[in-house]
Amino acid sequence: MRSSISSPVGGSSPGKSNYSRRFDFPDALSDSGEFAIGGAMLPVFLNDLRRHNAAAAEKDFVEVTLELEDDSIVLCSVTPTAAAGAAAGELESNGGGGGGFFSRSVSATSKLRRKFSWLRSSSSRASSEVDHQEHAVMSARDARKIKAKLQRSRSCAQRALKGLRFISKTTGNVDSNELWNNVESRFFKLSRDGFLSREDFGECIGMTDSKEFALGIFDALARRKRQKIERITKEELYDFWLQISDQSFDARLQIFFDMADSNEDGRITREEVQELIMLSASANKLSKLKEQAEEYASLIMEELDPENLGYIELWQLEALLLQRDNYMNYSRPLSTTSNACSQNNKSRGGELMRSGFGFMERIIARPNRALKKAIFKAKCVVLENWQRAWIVGLWVVVMGGLFGWKFFQYRNRAAFQVMGYCVCTAKGAAETLKLNMALVLLPVCRNTLTWLRSTRARLFVPFDDNINFHKTIAVAIAIGVVVHAGTHLACDFPRLVNAPLEKFAPLAGDFKGGKQPSYKSLLKGVEGVTGIAMVLLLVISFTLASHVFRKNVVRLPSPFNRLTGFNAFWYSHHLTGLVYVLLFVHGYFVFLVHQWYKKTTWMYICVPLLLYAGERNLRTRRSNHYSVKILKVSVLPGNVFSLIMSKPSGFKYKSGQYIFIQCPSISPFEWHPFSITSASGDDHLSVHIRTVGDWTDELKRVFTETCDSPTVIGRARFGQPGVIDQKDLPKIFIDGPYGAPAQDYRNYDVLLLVGLGIGATPFISILRDLLNNIKTSEEQTDSNTETSRSEDSLNSYSSSSVTPNGKKRTQRTTNAHFYWVTREPGSFEWFKGVMNEVAEMDQKGVIEMHNYLTSVYEEGDARSTLLTMVQALNHAKHGVDILSGTRVRTHFARPNWREVFTKIALKHPYSTVGVFYCGMPVLAKELKKLAQELSYKTSTRFEFHKEYF
Repeated sequence: MRSSISSPVGGSSPGKSNYSRRFDFPDALSDSGEFAIGGAMLPVFLNDLRRHNAAAAEKDFVEVTLELEDDSIVLCSVTPTAAAGAAAGELESNGGGGGGFFSRSVSATSKLRRKFSWLRSSSSRASSEVDHQEHAVMSARDARKIKAKLQRSRSCAQRALKGLRFISKTTGNVDSNELWNNVESRFFKLSRDGFLSREDFGECIGMTDSKEFALGIFDALARRKRQKIERITKEELYDFWLQISDQSFDARLQIFFDMADSNEDGRITREEVQELIMLSASANKLSKLKEQAEEYASLIMEELDPENLGYIELWQLEALLLQRDNYMNYSRPLSTTSNACSQNNKSRGGELMRSGFGFMERIIARPNRALKKAIFKAKCVVLENWQRAWIVGLWVVVMGGLFGWKFFQYRNRAAFQVMGYCVCTAKGAAETLKLNMALVLLPVCRNTLTWLRSTRARLFVPFDDNINFHKTIAVAIAIGVVVHAGTHLACDFPRLVNAPLEKFAPLAGDFKGGKQPSYKSLLKGVEGVTGIAMVLLLVISFTLASHVFRKNVVRLPSPFNRLTGFNAFWYSHHLTGLVYVLLFVHGYFVFLVHQWYKKTTWMYICVPLLLYAGERNLRTRRSNHYSVKILKVSVLPGNVFSLIMSKPSGFKYKSGQYIFIQCPSISPFEWHPFSITSASGDDHLSVHIRTVGDWTDELKRVFTETCDSPTVIGRARFGQPGVIDQKDLPKIFIDGPYGAPAQDYRNYDVLLLVGLGIGATPFISILRDLLNNIKTSEEQTDSNTETSRSEDSLNSYSSSSVTPNGKKRTQRTTNAHFYWVTREPGSFEWFKGVMNEVAEMDQKGVIEMHNYLTSVYEEGDARSTLLTMVQALNHAKHGVDILSGTRVRTHFARPNWREVFTKIALKHPYSTVGVFYCGMPVLAKELKKLAQELSYKTSTRFEFHKEYF
């Protein structure tokens, strides 16, 4: 190799010059060389270089910059030559680590100084110390780099590949050509004059809701072309698309690295990491995270740059992603159990899951024939619906019996000769109406149902379906009205009016004056007027109670918009009170029946009506007796506020139940249900209310209205419990408690609690109750330390508590799995105290808490990859999740419910799992189906319950 020396580029003094020398640097240099040091140092240095260069003609080259000043030579820098830089670039494009060549260059500096020990500045002693420190730092980083490369394996790369997707997981199985065709079609829609603008790039590739992140990808790919462009052609878009959709881990890693490396120097500084964190937070709509981006960037630099060089390289980012599973294990104890408990169960749980999933696959594949599938479905249907089946079956049989009895009764009467089967049908339908008008009241007698839930009747009667049964009876009433009224108006009355006198004669005594009535006189009679009035009132009540009107699905223009919503439903439903009055009158003046004991309408509805009226009267009296004081009001994120009230004397409730709240200053008639979020053993009552309507909006306003700034609401005036001046607050009445499905949680070995958004409220009380039981159990253990306990009792959770009646109640539940799915990160503030308390107190792992944030892209998406790393590192260092602010880790996107059910089935074999759900009906269908399926296919039985209000 021929050596060459560059011309001087200037210096600070005439005696100072800079030389650029290109030479090859062998990996192994002897440290034993001795060189004469004198005024002619440069020739000695260059001769030594030639001697080494002669033996290394085929190796990489670096450019060394030396500074000459008098009798000293200072090594300024070692940089790659153009050829070596190109080779390094080729190495990077092939996924070889990218930043590694720069590391070798810097490492070469240390080697040169070791080889040529006389390369020192004028302040040789201080410079020597600095050089020694730099050598130690670079050696440590080189060692870590070598270790990282040795630890890289194909399996690690495959796992990391799943954690770095630029295309949504949902498109993973779609053909690549089909995906490009979709992109191409969007290009034609968005392009102008054959060019796609930079701002439309995100929408074109499918990142419609994270355009800032898409712009980062665009700029990173554009920088590879060594130009800054604002628009691209279809061919350039296709080139970009090939790079984005590349299935190689190294290719994806390089894009991710280039997004952060905005100045293309092969390094990522703390500021660039901060920018990428802010970009990821923006793509996931995490505004709070953007405010803490600087802190989290420092956290990443602290982890990846222990040498404190101020930058990280591609291989370090690669190592972070390849060790993703290890980092995620920092926060793996999702149940917030103790680390010791988690470590003890880790290996056993992994083997169980691996063997269990294979076992599940074999089991799930079992019903592969039509007959077995039919038997499987039949068993699921019977297991899930046998309670409903016998109740509905009995009801249908009774209706059919009453209809048939009345039908054949009139078949043998004189009226049949005039009106034929029309009168038989009308009277049969009337008899079913009497029954249903009585039964429709029973499912809404909440106090009675709450009492029945505590009896053995709960084993046979599906009290959870009371509202559904109420609606089903209402449908039967509507059908009965149509049959009864339609048959009278269209068949009976015309035949009666037009009947010959000889046929009418036997019926003359049933009509006033013995005269044959006209159609008009029949309508104007008491029976006709009351009947028509009842039909009109029921039509109004049923229509406004339908889903489309009650839930504001239909949008009506003003002022007709008042006919939709809860208020319209509530007030129109009270019209049924007038219906019952008219029904009494209608039944008393019915024609063709004269004896009072044969007028049976009052016999049907008397008892249910008195029961319902008694419950309404009880509500009024009880609300006055249960006077409450507001202890604290807290305004929370997500349009939620909480009320903490004093617990009335004698007010007893179970966790999972709910109460009705009335605020007379807003409306003296409206009562609204809210789940109790305090535990049954607490000395106060608490509810969490989300403002979703005019009543809740007004309730929040009257409790948070203050002369101060809205930003201090809930702090100055409502800061501490018990310090609120009650004179300034409106009165609050409560009624309850009322039974709910979740109140029976003690009847199950294991709990699976699933809440969507504000739907978590019914289960917070249960968690608090379990936590109180844990505290009681620990206190009993501490006070009875002399009593030996078996190993089984230490590994399981079974406590007993004393009921208000003085009876000891055994806690059957051994574990609770709580899954909270929400769209807003601020929602975690609602029950932050509960989660922290569980994390602190639950050392045995009784309660597992799993938070899921659906506004963040699924774990593995490139838009959330860095957030996942930050989350794990912050949890490892501070023990706190970056999103919830608690020790409970927050998962991204939605849970894989099949995996959740399977894991619980494997963890708790031969157990009965109570699945309690509160949220949107769509997910209820999926959970119910999985509960049925896993109950049949495993030894674990899942019983699904949905909360209704």
